[in-house]
Amino acid sequence: MKGLKAGIGVIIAAAAVVIAAMSLVVTYPNEYKLIRQFGEIVRVESEPGVSVKIPFLQTSASVPKALQIYDIPQSDVITRDKKSMIADAFVLWRISDPVLFTRHLNGQVAQAQSRISASVFSSMKAVISNMDQAEIIENRDGKLALDISSNIGDSLDEYGIQVLAVETKSLDMPDDNKQAVYDRMISERNNIAASYTAQGNSSAQKIKNDTTKEVAVMKSEASAQAEKIRAEGEAQYMQILSEAYNDARKAEFYNFVRSLDAAKASLQNGNNTLILDKSSPMAQIFYGY
Repeated sequence: MKGLKAGIGVIIAAAAVVIAAMSLVVTYPNEYKLIRQFGEIVRVESEPGVSVKIPFLQTSASVPKALQIYDIPQSDVITRDKKSMIADAFVLWRISDPVLFTRHLNGQVAQAQSRISASVFSSMKAVISNMDQAEIIENRDGKLALDISSNIGDSLDEYGIQVLAVETKSLDMPDDNKQAVYDRMISERNNIAASYTAQGNSSAQKIKNDTTKEVAVMKSEASAQAEKIRAEGEAQYMQILSEAYNDARKAEFYNFVRSLDAAKASLQNGNNTLILDKSSPMAQIFYGY
């Protein structure tokens, strides 16, 4: 009898442990926990921790909460100028509404990726079809990705999906026309470079001409100023001399000094002989002294 009671106690304890375990819901940081009752979602646990559900009546299921990366399959797209290009991109996305995600996509990431792939391809096709090939190549590292993401907009909100970014890994031309496009782009860049060089040379020549003109004007003004100063100096010199030799004796001495200067000036370049006619004014000065 005691053994039977002990066995029943063990069974009850085990059942209590099982019921307790079935009542606990553990939610991790990278997931949502959906609590269902009779197939309907009655609660969503989005914060990490332990919560409780009704055993046997309620069940729990997980859907990812973390950021997802999906590599879009390569696809062919046609540009506005009717050129074929091969697009290879990836998407950063997350589940924004786990209830909608579960109702419309059965909580399956694979189904979400299928929807994302179709939406991204449609957006990419619409954006690229409105751009020329050269424009796409120039903008594929920035503006193109932004335009594709913007074009997707909120089209996936009804599935509880939020697309955060679309990045192009490569957006290239088929091998058969790649070289021809590169050659044309090189030629266009060379033409642009030649145009810039010509504009630069023209600007440089204009600056040089303007500078030469300014220098010539400055030299002319400086020469005129120098002549003016020289003339004023000579006038002052003559005035000083006139004041210094304002009597007859000083005037005679001045004439004597001037005669010596003139004689000195004539005795240059190896010429050490001065021949004067006795009747010349200079000779008269020397004889006078």
